[in-house]
Amino acid sequence: MTIDKAMFVFAGSMILLSLLLTHFVSPWFWLFTAFIGLNMLQAGFTGFCPAAMIMKKLGFKAGCAFE
Repeated sequence: MTIDKAMFVFAGSMILLSLLLTHFVSPWFWLFTAFIGLNMLQAGFTGFCPAAMIMKKLGFKAGCAFE
């Protein structure tokens, strides 16, 4: 699996988790959802993503977006 695909899986999982937490725990978890969205936007513009750097160190192969 490439870093690009792993990032899609990770981001999607975090969004779904934050929606579940918002529904069952507290509406304040909308802030977590907003943080994920903002992080995805800045990674799209700058190419800098801490999670992608961690995945690279874990041995994931580089894809097109995170080299």
